[in-house]
Amino acid sequence: MTRKLRLQFTDALKAMKKPGGPPLQALAFFEALYKVERLARETDVTKGETRADLTRRLRQTHSLPVLAAFRKWLDDLAPKVLPKGKLGKAISYTRNQWDYLIRYVENGHAPIDNNLLERDIRPFCTGRNSWLFSDTPAGAKASAVVYSLMLTCRACGIDPYVWLRFVLTELPQRPAEDDITDLLPFNFAKAQAAP
Repeated sequence: MTRKLRLQFTDALKAMKKPGGPPLQALAFFEALYKVERLARETDVTKGETRADLTRRLRQTHSLPVLAAFRKWLDDLAPKVLPKGKLGKAISYTRNQWDYLIRYVENGHAPIDNNLLERDIRPFCTGRNSWLFSDTPAGAKASAVVYSLMLTCRACGIDPYVWLRFVLTELPQRPAEDDITDLLPFNFAKAQAAP
């Protein structure tokens, strides 16, 4: 379930002259799918079953019928709406992305949506306009390296400021030919976790 998909139906709902109708029905399907995800998070895991197994089992039991009904609803509604309108575009996008949309049901580890990924790449998307004004290719590359290191810190659960302060005080003390891989964020996280 992509953020773009939900936003398209939300925009279609806002564009309606009367509130409700098909966009609200689509959002009700989404709510039913997220209800299964809440159930998976709140249900206690039984002995011999992992959280991923429980999530997959609940998705197979509850989400697949909702997705089947949603697909039927999309197929029935598609010929009745204008393809260039907001609702038509949302329906077309959903039908075109269907195989990707339902893939999460097969894997209990997979999230239902890509919100986490979108949040992580937001700095790149907002920085894109700034990169147009990098004076040199080397400057643009340096910016990309810094963004990458900051996101690696975040992925490792490290405060980027703490890591950067450590690295900038440690680097000048080392010879130029010294191996500095121990300063990388994931190695820093291991060193911090060690007693």
